[in-house]
Amino acid sequence: MPQGQPSVVPDDGLTTRQRRNRPLVMVHTGVGKGKSTAAFGMALRAWNQGWPVGVFQFVKSAKWKVGEENALRVLGASGEGGVVDWHKMGEGWSWIQRAPQDGELSNEEKAREGWEQVKRDLAAGTYTFYVLDEFAYPLHWGWVDTDEVIEVLRDRPGTQHVVITGRNAPQALVDFADLVTDMSKVKHPMDAGQKGQRGIEW
Repeated sequence: MPQGQPSVVPDDGLTTRQRRNRPLVMVHTGVGKGKSTAAFGMALRAWNQGWPVGVFQFVKSAKWKVGEENALRVLGASGEGGVVDWHKMGEGWSWIQRAPQDGELSNEEKAREGWEQVKRDLAAGTYTFYVLDEFAYPLHWGWVDTDEVIEVLRDRPGTQHVVITGRNAPQALVDFADLVTDMSKVKHPMDAGQKGQRGIEW
């Protein structure tokens, strides 16, 4: 297996093994394609390690058929690697804003409810690997307090890895995270008027 060599070895009193096994907060942001795709690829690696995986999808349309969900559910039930749970945090809402129907929670309330569930699972150590898919949106919109998220992630018990995806990740979260990737767009088929494709977008 390829092993990267760190450019700096901090004077933190940790052994190489302790430093290597510390829990990470990762952020995939930017306007380019591939933020969630990369996070789900990491979830596959976590599954292969036998880790329990929790996916929390914060931006969802009821019409979307997400291929990664089907694949990870099948793998999670296979008994080969770790278990996989997929949570849709607010059925039927998306980044296209609309008014709630009678008796329906608003998008903001659904996002807050979803975050409360993540907090409960972090406190209980339910999963080893968390994908908070499109969670940067409710943070950017101010629906969930970024400072609170950072505090909860800083104080999470055990060795729980968390990856957050979505455009416009708040600067405070970027500063706090251990790994940040900004997906930039060089070219996209939509620039030429082409809509999403099977096997590429879903």
